[in-house]
Amino acid sequence: MERSNHNVTEFILVGFTTDPVMQLILFVVFLDVYSVTLMGNTMLITLICNDSQLHTPMYSFIGNLSFLDLWYSSVYTPKILLTCISEDKSISFAGCIAQFFFSAGLAYSECYLLAAMAYDRYVAISNPLLYAQVMSKRLCIFLVICTYTGGFINSTILTSNTVTLDFCGDNVIDDFFCDVPPLVKLACDVKDSYQEMLYFLLASNVITPSVLILASYLFIIAAILRICSTQGRLKAFSTCSSHLISVTLYYGSILYIYSRPSSSYFLERDKMVSTFYTVVFPMLNPMIYSLRNKDVKEALKKLLKLKQLEA
Repeated sequence: MERSNHNVTEFILVGFTTDPVMQLILFVVFLDVYSVTLMGNTMLITLICNDSQLHTPMYSFIGNLSFLDLWYSSVYTPKILLTCISEDKSISFAGCIAQFFFSAGLAYSECYLLAAMAYDRYVAISNPLLYAQVMSKRLCIFLVICTYTGGFINSTILTSNTVTLDFCGDNVIDDFFCDVPPLVKLACDVKDSYQEMLYFLLASNVITPSVLILASYLFIIAAILRICSTQGRLKAFSTCSSHLISVTLYYGSILYIYSRPSSSYFLERDKMVSTFYTVVFPMLNPMIYSLRNKDVKEALKKLLKLKQLEA
């Protein structure tokens, strides 16, 4: 193991398996997932940008969610693919920290963005006549800027504290990317202050947005119950069902991984859960927001017709 002032200069990413056949199978699986992720999110962003009918606050947030998922998946998957087909499983200390920084920043930004989307749905359902005035373009831009700023400020706090850990043991990361649980497992002495910092970031970036989302949905439910017709209630609920699915899947896996003390980390189990929100979830989001969405389907039909006419 190479060292640099009590810290390793590189890490070895074990990945999922050392079996060559399974590595090849995983390479094909992850390549397919990544290809679908790129196509799905790129398509959704393109539709939202090109179709004037989708130039609304809701689709503005969905477009930014697709952008985050596109970037988020690209932080991990290329390195996973390289690890599967290459005998060199190493990642430099600087590369590991860069991956750590961007993954945390994007994950935190997505937490804030999902909270902003919940507020948007609350305004749309509780005050439909005032929706355009309340959710103005200026407010939407402000909320999006806040999500990215807050996410990367907190990522800076996490990363700057993590690089101070003393990795005096093995440099083999029993995972497919640089994350808090495997790095904490390698550190020879994790102070209580570091664990307290993790709980602070969990509270500010995951729990607080979760509470805001829960509060928004309580108001949404109250607004839906005030609607007289059953059809009206179903239509109102359908406008936020996709977001509710995203929140449940994303926050469920995030809270499972990061809401526990470091002593309870079980890397084999956590590895499977983290695969979901880092690789699978970015692929699912475009499907969640497009398969049951009439506006997106219509925009896609118009785009395909335009391409046929141009051909």
